[in-house]
Amino acid sequence: MDTNKRPDDMQRITTSELAQKFIDEQVKDVRAQVGDKKVLLALSGGVDSSVVAALLIKAIGKHLVCVHVNHGLMRKGESEQVVEIFRDQLDANLVYIDATDRFLDKLVGVEDPETKRKIIGGEFIRVFEEKARKLEGIEFLAQGTIYPDIIESDGVKAHHNVGGLPEDMKFDLVEPIKLLYKDEVRVVGRELGLPADMVDRQPFPGPGLGVRCLGEIKRDRLKALRDSDAILREEFAVAGLDKTVWQYFTVVPDFRSTGVRNGKRVFDWPVIIRAVNTVDAMSATVPDIEWTVLKKIASRILAEVDGVCRVLYDLSPKAPATIEWE
Repeated sequence: MDTNKRPDDMQRITTSELAQKFIDEQVKDVRAQVGDKKVLLALSGGVDSSVVAALLIKAIGKHLVCVHVNHGLMRKGESEQVVEIFRDQLDANLVYIDATDRFLDKLVGVEDPETKRKIIGGEFIRVFEEKARKLEGIEFLAQGTIYPDIIESDGVKAHHNVGGLPEDMKFDLVEPIKLLYKDEVRVVGRELGLPADMVDRQPFPGPGLGVRCLGEIKRDRLKALRDSDAILREEFAVAGLDKTVWQYFTVVPDFRSTGVRNGKRVFDWPVIIRAVNTVDAMSATVPDIEWTVLKKIASRILAEVDGVCRVLYDLSPKAPATIEWE
């Protein structure tokens, strides 16, 4: 039997009852696979890794070691939320690593998007590897692999960049949600008690804000990006758009434009709002956002975010544009 193939008769998980049945089955299977050994998980705070963490905590408790690496490119409050939910609420065995300076120092002077992605991904693997080698008794590696990952990669998955660990670190894999689609993962997450803003979190690129802080990443411009993105997310939630828009974020390019503040000329950054709707991310349309909502967001960004003098709304569909700017 191919354990990476979803059975034809597998019931879609759409209800709390079905989710609980799945959880009970996975708890039993994980305990049988792991026994009294320890399991390592890179906990990014995204939907998949968070659901895996909650599920494994239920199954094996402190025998799960979660490692959260803050690379300094997270959205506002994300790392703090991971610590609050998993360490403080779920009593997880959580290792928190603030590697902000390490990542941002590596990115000084780097402008090319693909080079940035490689540096961020490679450094994540090195940080995770260093911590993994210091931990004792780890025999298993948990991954947030889901079924589309298997379909798209022919069974080979490097989730959260962990697939790049050196070959001498021969962990057996624990992949409890590998036969689920994303919508099913969310149902299971709700049943496990994870908060809605974590379970329903929109897609977020592996390099984080690194591909939305265009060109060379500077700390002041990164802060403007993080603050403006938080305002956008807050106001979309107030307007109910977080339930109807597939993905939305801000972008801060590496150029300035002329503005006026307190009667004096300034030379500050523009903030670009990007919002899209899509089914499969292969194509995307731009939603019609009410003018009053956009004006409120723009007013808040201009008033609350340092170094910004313009707010723009990206009207470009995919194709010819892509969803992300880099």
